Amino acid sequence: MKIILRQNVEKLGSIGELLTVKDGYARNFLIPRQLAYVATPGAEKRLEIERRQYDKKMARAKEVAETTATRLAELQISIPMAVGEEGKLFGSVTPQMIAQELEVRGFSIDRRSITIEEPIKTLGVFDVKVKLHPEVHGNLKVWVISQD
Repeated sequence: MKIILRQNVEKLGSIGELLTVKDGYARNFLIPRQLAYVATPGAEKRLEIERRQYDKKMARAKEVAETTATRLAELQISIPMAVGEEGKLFGSVTPQMIAQELEVRGFSIDRRSITIEEPIKTLGVFDVKVKLHPEVHGNLKVWVISQD
């Protein structure tokens, strides 16, 4: 079945692409979730209108993400953790903990957007990446300190 994507679909394509997919995938997944249209001349016209609106929306979202990224770069947060011998933590610092601390500071960032390269299991200062927009990534300094 020939379809036109309404939104970017990971591992399939980006908005506006004309693709051929299996009938069941299109009928049972893409079309009910409004991720694609059946390829018709009317759908192409409708998609162009949606694409212009999508581009405007993404441009605004990118501006907001860039300002948030600059604010995050200036911010340093502290995560108090229980510490054992030799400065090792009981457990590790998770993206959920970082997201909660950011929430307290007025940032609404989903925990799935926070990327910790290696598990944080010691005291110290760590750089954490935050994906704010498909094109914008921010960096955040996280201080892991002792609870005592």
